[in-house]
Amino acid sequence: MNIKINWDGLGIATSITCAIHCGILPIIAPLLPLLGIKVNHNGIFEWSMIGVAFFVGAYSLYHGYTRHHHKYSPAIVFSIGFIFLITKQFFLNYEYIFLTLAVLFIISAHFKNYKLSKKSKCHSPHHKH
Repeated sequence: MNIKINWDGLGIATSITCAIHCGILPIIAPLLPLLGIKVNHNGIFEWSMIGVAFFVGAYSLYHGYTRHHHKYSPAIVFSIGFIFLITKQFFLNYEYIFLTLAVLFIISAHFKNYKLSKKSKCHSPHHKH
């Protein structure tokens, strides 16, 4: 059985999950100590999520670039988003602004990579319509 992973879809899902985590956590965080759970800007978890987002995104963009479209634009957009994602870790007063920008850029990069990859497949001389 040959399983294909849509890395751009996984990257978009990871970015959305990260945004939901960061958006909902402040709402439910005050209730968690009542359940015996301590969560407040856990550095290991935050940096782990950033690492996962980076590796999924980097692999997805590398795959799209080398096998399909050979365009730098998705990587540039992803890099801008990733800079915002890292920046949010250091400027907590502006965390949601940087997070929003990061998610928008990263999702845009995955979407652009996906569209370029799909377009290149359709215009390939080996592709049958």
